[in-house]
Amino acid sequence: MRITISGPPGSGKTTACRNLSAKLGVKAVVFGEFFRELARERGMTLAEFGELAENDHTIDERIDGMILDIARENRDIILESRLSAHMLTKNNIPAFRIYLEASPEVRMSRVGIREGESLEEVCRHTIERQSSEAKRYKMYYDIDIEDKSVYDLILNTEDMDPEQVVNRILKDIEESTCS
Repeated sequence: MRITISGPPGSGKTTACRNLSAKLGVKAVVFGEFFRELARERGMTLAEFGELAENDHTIDERIDGMILDIARENRDIILESRLSAHMLTKNNIPAFRIYLEASPEVRMSRVGIREGESLEEVCRHTIERQSSEAKRYKMYYDIDIEDKSVYDLILNTEDMDPEQVVNRILKDIEESTCS
């Protein structure tokens, strides 16, 4: 089964993706890592690279083309990216689509711990990043990233540990395949 995991920074997407992959024995692809690697290769921060991507559509086209290619080539895969559910929906590729969310305070705290930045830095960088992404997705694909109608499961991870998140996802997947 194809599974997409989306959500804003710090919502727990990457952790859920990796844990779900281990539990199911299914390959997972984390596209945020690819975007970070491209930024590093150019000696840029994520915010700087996002700004570049606002003026160079080939960056997003390359990544989003990879999402579609990998989804088409793999019936059993987990794709973690903010746009994967929307891209698969627009291209009629079946998947179980998951959206993870948490309050901005919780998300910023998680990102700060992960990135080793102060809360002020995290807030500034995350707001810049989310703004750039929303602008690009609307401009390039006419996708409103805030539109959650494409998701099969919307899960608030704020008061859940990683194991609870994966168990809830597995429960919903099982229920969806049984109905």
